[in-house]
Amino acid sequence: MPGRIQSVERAAAILNLLASGNRRFGVVELSRFLDLPKGTVHGILATLQHIGFVEQDRVTGKYQLGASLLHLGNSYLDVNELRTRAINWADSLASRSREAVQIGTQHDGKVLIVHHVFRPDDSAQSLQVGVLLPSHATALGKVLLANDPSRDPAEEDWALVTGLTITDPSRLEIELAQVLVAGWAQEIGEAVDGEAAIAAPIRDDRNLVVGAIGIRGAIERFSYDRQHVRPELVALVQDAARAVSRDLGAHRG
Repeated sequence: MPGRIQSVERAAAILNLLASGNRRFGVVELSRFLDLPKGTVHGILATLQHIGFVEQDRVTGKYQLGASLLHLGNSYLDVNELRTRAINWADSLASRSREAVQIGTQHDGKVLIVHHVFRPDDSAQSLQVGVLLPSHATALGKVLLANDPSRDPAEEDWALVTGLTITDPSRLEIELAQVLVAGWAQEIGEAVDGEAAIAAPIRDDRNLVVGAIGIRGAIERFSYDRQHVRPELVALVQDAARAVSRDLGAHRG
């Protein structure tokens, strides 16, 4: 049976210490707390910083947990648990809104649909579970992008999906900032011609966004002016998102 790897244990000890409080730590402090040589601590920190697990403050030189580690934590929640917790609320949202409901999570830079409830009418519809949708063009994706601490806008390249898709990085960043403040996102003709959507974030017991729930349908039913969605539909989506989040242990806030 293989033995334990000392360097991994030391890296884990550093991460645990950085996660133990709200303040940053310097190399000397970490060395003293962990009883390790400063050179060893510095080498481990350099590696952790390279992969994004820690970040160094440019002014003080001290370290804190990095965005990549926070993003990695989001995957702790099993997608199946998200789907299981959300099924009843998704059915209720479809019934109350009279629109199709989708639940999505981040996957390889896109939105993976993990649950789909058909619009409650007799129209022909196709199941979209397992489908990957463009993040920048969908309400679900905008919610996930806005709440992703590890994303690097400089590395993103958004393609045109319809004539209304937002591909300008500056314009998209402004909208994502608005989504973060408002707590919901909209899309009007950006992913599918003639369709609109509204979505809100789902949070877990750490208050991290682990998915999004939303409704989708014809623009005419969502918007009176093709620019703004109906506030009563927004309220229904946000209510559903809060309900799922509560079931996942999210704190009220």
